[in-house]
Amino acid sequence: MSFRDKRKYARAMDRAEGYEQWKEAAQAYDTATGMDRWRMRDQSSQFDNVSIRIRLDRLRSMRARHDYRGLLFTLNEGIHGNMAGMGKSALYERSAFGTKQLIHDYVEEIVDALALLASPAVDDISFEEKLDFFRRAHHCFGRTALLMSGSGTLLYFHVGVVKALWEQHLLPTILSGSSGGSIVGSLLCTHNDKELGRIFDPEFLLNEAERESGLMGALGGLRPKMLQVNEVQEMIERLIPDMTFQESYEHSGRLLNVSVAPAETHQTSRLLNATTSPNVLLHKSIMASAAVPGVFPPVTLEARDKWGERQPYLPSRKWVDGSVSDDLPTKRLARLYGVNHYIVSQANPAVLPFVADGRRQDGTLAILTNASRRTAREWLNAGAAIMHKPLSRAGTLSKIANTALSMVNQDYIGDVNIIPRNRFYNPLKLLSHLSPAEIMRLVSSGERSAWRKIEMIRVQTHISRTLDRIRSDFEEEALRNSHPSRGRRRAA
Repeated sequence: MSFRDKRKYARAMDRAEGYEQWKEAAQAYDTATGMDRWRMRDQSSQFDNVSIRIRLDRLRSMRARHDYRGLLFTLNEGIHGNMAGMGKSALYERSAFGTKQLIHDYVEEIVDALALLASPAVDDISFEEKLDFFRRAHHCFGRTALLMSGSGTLLYFHVGVVKALWEQHLLPTILSGSSGGSIVGSLLCTHNDKELGRIFDPEFLLNEAERESGLMGALGGLRPKMLQVNEVQEMIERLIPDMTFQESYEHSGRLLNVSVAPAETHQTSRLLNATTSPNVLLHKSIMASAAVPGVFPPVTLEARDKWGERQPYLPSRKWVDGSVSDDLPTKRLARLYGVNHYIVSQANPAVLPFVADGRRQDGTLAILTNASRRTAREWLNAGAAIMHKPLSRAGTLSKIANTALSMVNQDYIGDVNIIPRNRFYNPLKLLSHLSPAEIMRLVSSGERSAWRKIEMIRVQTHISRTLDRIRSDFEEEALRNSHPSRGRRRAA
């Protein structure tokens, strides 16, 4: 096809009003650029395509011969998302839509094999043996989490990202958020799927955007443009039910994690969730995670006691913006839930100009860029160590330096990175009221940025989502088998 055709389909992707429209334009663009032929060829220097092809043919052969024991043995040899390098992000950046067909076929074959082994059709393998296999496979393969960065009023970008993932049934059940990301995460985890359908309705989103604009207009311009703490609190109380972390999990089935940083020195940051702090209330947790130092006051957390009464939680401590110390708590999520695959919605205005979305990360330029970042980080740490004593005499300067150093030493990317195309925002607007048009543009930006990653997420999480469902079904059946009277009562 001609250069004009390529431009036509590129414009069609940019103007698409929904994911299906974008997908159709992206596939047409791949045809115009010859990337559809690249997808159909096994050969690639970026992964061991020969090993994947051999393993795929072997699995297909055993399924065709009904060799279920052989299938179980082969799967026991290992299932993981980066088998032979097939999880590299570069493999998903060459074409506009998807990756090598060999990788798609291999993932589908693994999923079909798992479903077959879980089915009653395979009756020469005992239930106990199947349960043991699925538990081990689930543990070894790992889980996926969605992490939403600190963002100020750019939190509406996160809204667009989660809307796109939810509509494609790809929203992980483990979510983490700091600052603005904690508001969006709480919205997801305090509403079940039926309720989210109403929240993600374009009319609801527009009404919420106009509500803010209407409040400003009602004050006749007397209200300061900068968001006030009582306005943030009112929005949180209006949109998010008054729940604890445990109650939110029981209601939605999603695990919320909120990062908070200590306001005092010599304290460590916390990751609040249903495991570490089940009785802590969400409203104060979100307020703490959104308390930008120097702008909003630090917050004391609250929890429900054994009688259900509200009371202070760790009353001697106050907490501030979680993105200051742990914007993306990957290590803690790995320890708590076995997460080893991270989808990052990155809208932190302090780091957006310095992060990449995964495109063109291979090669000499990427090596030099990463080396430069590491060198700059080491120099900053060395300078901070030298200046530690002089700064310690000036409390305010010491606190500012420690905060800056904490931000410099964090990692801000994951396995899949969803980042706005526009990396530079007016800093005066990041904590200010936005117009309805600005809010809807941010939501649309989040959706469109997510569309480009949908197929990558679908392929890379297909096995883990299948294992999650099968293991859950088998454990429920194991529980019924161990308590047959409970199963009879449920049936009644």
